[in-house]
Amino acid sequence: MGMLLAFAPFIAFAIVDRLAGSVEGLVAGAVVSMVLLVRDRFTPGRSPKALEIGTAVLFTGLAIYALFGAPTWSVIGVRLCVDAGLLVIVLGSMALRRPFTLQYARESVPEASWNTPEFLRVNYVITAAWAVAFAVMVIAELCLLYVPDFPRRAGVIVIIAALVAAVKFTGW
Repeated sequence: MGMLLAFAPFIAFAIVDRLAGSVEGLVAGAVVSMVLLVRDRFTPGRSPKALEIGTAVLFTGLAIYALFGAPTWSVIGVRLCVDAGLLVIVLGSMALRRPFTLQYARESVPEASWNTPEFLRVNYVITAAWAVAFAVMVIAELCLLYVPDFPRRAGVIVIIAALVAAVKFTGW
């Protein structure tokens, strides 16, 4: 549940983006990500996690750019930036040999298991599954943005299917 809550800024972004606009959505994502960081910082037994820190940096940076840089982004262009940023965070966690799922998994697994090869392998596999899902989303958004005849409905279905598959795989 903790890992899925880490995606709350993206949910807030998607909802506010749809209802009020992209700049407002980015600000909402930044605010929600900051609230999660504060919660983790001041809740006993919790600490800020790489995904949440990366998300806060991503949304805050994009929100500042959107507010002061006055970019001419389309809705899909903004979503592409957000999802590409998330993909970079996930791939970066793997490149640094600290898959982002490790911090969440350690909250629900006895400490004796933390350094076992199986525990580490499972976390790499789950993190890779999320990376694939985000890569699929980025590809679908690139198609929506740059392939004129690409059906919008197909892109949306691919994006939703990628997210659902990653959530189901993580649960499994």
